[in-house]
Amino acid sequence: MVNIGDVARAAGVARSTASYALTGKRAVSDEVRERVRLAAMELGYTPNAGARALATSRSNVIGLLAQFLPDEFAPAMLQYLQGVTDTARDLGYDILLSSDADGRSALKRITDSRMVDGVVLLNVAEDDDRLPVLRAAAQPGALVGLPRDCTGVDVFDLDFEEAGRTMVEHLARLGHRELILVSQPEHVVERGGAYVWRLQNAALEAAAAKGITLHTVFGAATQPDIGRDLHALLDAHPSATGLLLNNEAAAAALPTVLRSRDLDAPADLSVIGRYSDEFARTFSLPYSSIESAPDRLGRMAVRQLVRRIEKQVPEGDPYVVRFVNPELVDRGSTAAPATRQ
Repeated sequence: MVNIGDVARAAGVARSTASYALTGKRAVSDEVRERVRLAAMELGYTPNAGARALATSRSNVIGLLAQFLPDEFAPAMLQYLQGVTDTARDLGYDILLSSDADGRSALKRITDSRMVDGVVLLNVAEDDDRLPVLRAAAQPGALVGLPRDCTGVDVFDLDFEEAGRTMVEHLARLGHRELILVSQPEHVVERGGAYVWRLQNAALEAAAAKGITLHTVFGAATQPDIGRDLHALLDAHPSATGLLLNNEAAAAALPTVLRSRDLDAPADLSVIGRYSDEFARTFSLPYSSIESAPDRLGRMAVRQLVRRIEKQVPEGDPYVVRFVNPELVDRGSTAAPATRQ
């Protein structure tokens, strides 16, 4: 069986240097890292997880708790998972994914058994019942999503309040006076999805400050329901000249809805969504949007978690709450208001 010493000899470096290059635990040059990587690949080297755990008292596994909920758009959720898993791999960690509906019990099981060195939580609710379990665990935790109480965990999220303000203020500068905001399904709010009302409330405040009428509605998360919702909204508010989308399913359905009504953005309706650039490419969306940054948030959460796992953060160092500033990506779907017929 090939071991780390064989890799080191093949790469012409010390055993410790080969280990650092493969785990990322200490800085090595790009040239040395690539030499070690190629040597490991050619020799078919795979780290022995059992030996590694005995030597370091770590499993080099990160727990990831996430659910694919029926009232959220699954393709958008996948992007958060990819950000977490890719970064963990780059830092030398495997991922143990739990999608158990009973997240509290699943979290207690994997932390009590010491299966993981740390935990990342997705689908974070405002009063998330997993948080007391995570705070009581020996392992550190990081969240993608803002709870009401951030005590004892590192938290990373998009600044949804600023996102809502940015959307409204952009269209206000263009002269729009009546807008529609389509949010996630109401069930998301009822189970604690605070990001929905964070964006909505900020958008309402910004609209009021600008003297703009903003119609706020909850949209479905699946087809054909969201398509029907969009048709109904455009029928109900024929004088609205701008559409704001905090609902990925609505964004994916909108091109078909507009084509069926012989409408075009921005000639007939200005549109701003809230989703990632990758999401826009996947669904060929031509609309300007607030970058939701799922991959960046996943990277930030994992990197901070690994710093805590590897004791790179001093004992007693404060936990962090960091927001990603919203960036408006202009794809040419907004303009001065037009009158819809």
